[in-house]
Amino acid sequence: MVDISRPARERLLQLMRIFEKHIRAGSGGMITSAQVEHLTGWSRDTIRKDISFLGKALGGNDGATVGGNAGYEPEMLVPLIRKALDLNRRRKFCIVGLGRLGSAYLGFTPPELAEFELAAGFDINVNRVEILASSVPLYPAYKMAEVIGRFEIEIALLCIPAGAAQNIAEKCVAAGVRGILNFAPVVLRLPQEVMVRNVFVVDELRNLSVNMGNLSQGLAKG
Repeated sequence: MVDISRPARERLLQLMRIFEKHIRAGSGGMITSAQVEHLTGWSRDTIRKDISFLGKALGGNDGATVGGNAGYEPEMLVPLIRKALDLNRRRKFCIVGLGRLGSAYLGFTPPELAEFELAAGFDINVNRVEILASSVPLYPAYKMAEVIGRFEIEIALLCIPAGAAQNIAEKCVAAGVRGILNFAPVVLRLPQEVMVRNVFVVDELRNLSVNMGNLSQGLAKG
């Protein structure tokens, strides 16, 4: 993967989503710099700098051929972003915990998720596994090691209570999982080679509230 900073990677992922939406809408042609700036709130200089990273995926090109002041060609840029961020390989993931949150993700199949395959769901409650209607194979939690290894699942969505999260996460890693999207409100202690993304709704709400307050103060001073 091309060496790109984390903030730039996250912006490129958002750009790819915007470009993919543009393509699916059948809009055709270029999407202008002004449109991208309006949709993201980022300056044109920031957008151009991020796009320039894609040149490295072309073997040293400076990025000038993939966009500029006039705008960007989504049909060209989407595969370049995928290559630069190593998104061309298909990865399998599973959901651990099939309560309200986990079961909701069983039917989560947006077109943007094409590079991922939901391969299995797990829950400690055997009755829940048997009752839930799903096109995805569901298993009791005690079969995680066997199923994760057999299907070569690399990513787990952890949708379980905080008290069980560390133990279950360790079992996922032992079975072969190398990336965890953690919805449990607890910090996981796992080996450095395991990538963890925490999605704590309370923290996000508080962060949003703080930023709203800072924005209000800034506007009042202005």
